[in-house]
Amino acid sequence: MKKHILISSLFLSTVIFAQNKGLVANSESPYSKLQSVGLQDVKWTNGFWKEQFDVETQNTLPYMWDLYHNDEVSHAYKNFEIAAGESKGTFKGPSFHDGDFYKIFEGMAATYAVTKDKKLDAEMDKAIALFAKAQRKDGYLHTPVLIDERWGTLGPEEVKKQLGFEKYNMGHLMTAACIHYRATGKTNFLNIAKGVADFLYDFYKKASPELARNAICPSHYMGIVEMYRTTKNPKYLELANNLIDIRGTTDDGTDDNQDRIPFRQQTTAMGHAVRANYLYAGVADLYAETGEKKLLDNLESIWDDVTYRKMYITGACGSLYDGVSPDGTSYNPTDVQKIHQAYGRPFQLPNATAHTETCANIGNVLWNWRMLQITGDAKYADIVELALYNSVLSGISLEGKEFFYNNPLNVSKDLPFKQRWSKEREGYIALSNCCAPNVTRTIAEVSNYAYNFSKEGLYVNLYGSNNLNSITLSGEKIEIEQQTNYPWDGKVMLKIIKAPKDIYAFLLRIPGWSQGTTISVNGKNINETVVSGSYQKLVQQWKKGDVIELNIPMPVQLMQANPLVEEVKNQVAVKRGPIVYCLESNKLPANVKVNDVVLDLNSKFTTNFIKIDNRELLSITASSSITPDNSWDKKLYKPISTKDNKEYSIKLIPYFAWGNHGKGEMSVWLSH
Repeated sequence: MKKHILISSLFLSTVIFAQNKGLVANSESPYSKLQSVGLQDVKWTNGFWKEQFDVETQNTLPYMWDLYHNDEVSHAYKNFEIAAGESKGTFKGPSFHDGDFYKIFEGMAATYAVTKDKKLDAEMDKAIALFAKAQRKDGYLHTPVLIDERWGTLGPEEVKKQLGFEKYNMGHLMTAACIHYRATGKTNFLNIAKGVADFLYDFYKKASPELARNAICPSHYMGIVEMYRTTKNPKYLELANNLIDIRGTTDDGTDDNQDRIPFRQQTTAMGHAVRANYLYAGVADLYAETGEKKLLDNLESIWDDVTYRKMYITGACGSLYDGVSPDGTSYNPTDVQKIHQAYGRPFQLPNATAHTETCANIGNVLWNWRMLQITGDAKYADIVELALYNSVLSGISLEGKEFFYNNPLNVSKDLPFKQRWSKEREGYIALSNCCAPNVTRTIAEVSNYAYNFSKEGLYVNLYGSNNLNSITLSGEKIEIEQQTNYPWDGKVMLKIIKAPKDIYAFLLRIPGWSQGTTISVNGKNINETVVSGSYQKLVQQWKKGDVIELNIPMPVQLMQANPLVEEVKNQVAVKRGPIVYCLESNKLPANVKVNDVVLDLNSKFTTNFIKIDNRELLSITASSSITPDNSWDKKLYKPISTKDNKEYSIKLIPYFAWGNHGKGEMSVWLSH
């Protein structure tokens, strides 16, 4: 009997360990409806995401790893060596350099979980040994301060550095360490993260609100909750609560840093979009553990504000390079604050001057993913998909070695000013290369967004050819083979290789953008009504060889914006499935600009595959007219004229693929 109990106990612990190895370890989070599958459980087999994962493993990851070891370019790894005492020098680079390296490391760990590449494992162990050598005895690890401490003097300068990206760096360290632990089973990095988490716990217990005010870009919210989930140390959850309680309690808080007011008073999105989205993601993590209703109420209110009033059609966030908050309600200079990368006013969505930093768009994914875990509501998965395919992938070139900091929806050579950031992707964005490591880790982890477990069954969130080989919440093996050419084709086939013995449910996401989806099981259409923007539940006893087939129609859709979005009034965007399309100037006759093109709404809109940088992408051909009178020299206004307009066939490409031909113009929104 005792032997039987022991075996059962060992089996149960194995099940829990397997369920605790996902992107977020929420298998025991009491207020999370969905739970992650293991990092290693989903492998892309062909199609879109397999191609992107191949670019990640063959190009992006090795390129970024080498780049951040090159002290002539980034100095990130060199800073750790100096902090560890292996060489003498000064800190160089942006103050978030540590965090950027941890992001790349996280991408390495997530990739290792799938590939089991021993070279990656060895490289990570080497870096971890350096982190351990640099770490202070009290657990503190932030190279700008440690370098000054080892080679110089501190004094008040330490306080200034703590108000920089110190906690941001530590947050990414903790998240990367948790992913590494789940991917490898090793505790060497996790032990370093425990030291950091313990330091933060002691620091926030003793520090004044002014000194303990939340630092720039609060990635440590997600990080500390993940440490709690991974180690089960209750003081980390106490710290996460404390971080919320202390936010917005100083007199010098700002909207730019998301701490002008306590979070429990915030009901709309404001301020710096990256810091906002990271905060919302961290608060969602905290809600999953505590169930505090006020946190979820505010998150839902903010989500409505972003999704229905402040988000681009590409899922991008942060419309303004610089804005003010609040706007138009006060002359008081303490109320009117300058905001960088601002969310802006409702419906304030410029295109050519859109900031839309890649990190903000990734933050939108992180936040919506966590909202999906909490609620199981398909609307959050829709945003995850939208941002991933459009405003996240636009941040990286098709070959995977060049990156955008921001992602405008219109690029025109006629703009009479030079913008802060380049309109060409770069291999290294000096002083602000944070987006490149962020997109590196994100692409490595997309497979973990594809499925979730719940008490109801298996949730299918994202479509792409893959194999799922995992263990259900009840401890039974499940293996699914998904075959599809999504997002170019809406036909998706799920073949059952292994399923639980008893009745089990599959919950298939029916995208909110879709209409007329049909579902069949073993060739027979289901009787239930299929509702867009929901999960369709299929319940039965499954056997090996059973096939579920979805057919999601993907007609070309012409999209218009709310009339309050003044900049795109009487313009349309072209969308097909989850993909937003754009027009590039290299697809136009010489001397014709993208802003001269008038789209024919009655076009046939035919599709065909084209090759860009060795990638097969679906393009859309449409009819348009172009006026020969396209000169605006010394003219602000002129009469409309359709005389001598010429018809022209234009070819639209996926927005994420623009800019892979060098300099040129581009527009998502077109006149009609």
